Amino acid sequence: MQIEVVTLFPALIEDALRYGVLGRAIERGLLSVGMHDPRAHTQDAHRTVDDRPYGGGPGMVLKPEPLCAAIAAARQRLPAGSLRIALSPQGQLLTQARVQQLASLPGMVLIAGRYEGIDQRVLELAVDQELSIGDYVVSGGELPALVLIDALARLQPGALGDERSSVEESFGAGLLDWPHYTRPDVYQGRAVPAVLSSGDHAAIRRWRATQSVGCTWLRRPELIGRTPLDAERRILLEEFLQQQRDSAGET
Repeated sequence: MQIEVVTLFPALIEDALRYGVLGRAIERGLLSVGMHDPRAHTQDAHRTVDDRPYGGGPGMVLKPEPLCAAIAAARQRLPAGSLRIALSPQGQLLTQARVQQLASLPGMVLIAGRYEGIDQRVLELAVDQELSIGDYVVSGGELPALVLIDALARLQPGALGDERSSVEESFGAGLLDWPHYTRPDVYQGRAVPAVLSSGDHAAIRRWRATQSVGCTWLRRPELIGRTPLDAERRILLEEFLQQQRDSAGET
């Protein structure tokens, strides 16, 4: 996959590309990330990329001319079928399901806004869709772009040490992940659940599935509303809730 990022701060993106799964994916040639600074497409001596908003108000707005030119330059480096995506609080919420859809694309342009926002005409003329990483505001689109790039990198075949990781982690089936444990067996009086060291793989799979649906019910019940449980998971959820009731009765 090829990704081109339009940003006023290329170094902010580039520094993060060297680490972890993302860095390994780039080293292995599974993902490439290029940078395009709108300042390179300005025509004045001060390399102006922003101006005051029409109608008044605080802050500055990114100008359409250099931003559209940078997006066009980035788009020329990508294969057919690529999308132009702006990271914006006004965009659709980014979910794992959406990441999986985007991972099938050959490439994309990611536009990182700054200041008070982007001139609306850029969004109308040079952007295919807007995405948001959550209902809050950050200082610019670079961090949201990195979140999306990292999520996409994890889904590239060969990026993870174990391909099951991208399937079994949180949101892979619309549910939260199950609890994880490692050595020591007991820490500050809390023991690892016995089933995990039993060697009974069927029992372990069932425990993990039960914990996954149970944790989702307790912590993020709206996820279950979005993806109704099948018959097996409904049974597992009832088992989990019964265990919770039994535990509450004991204490």
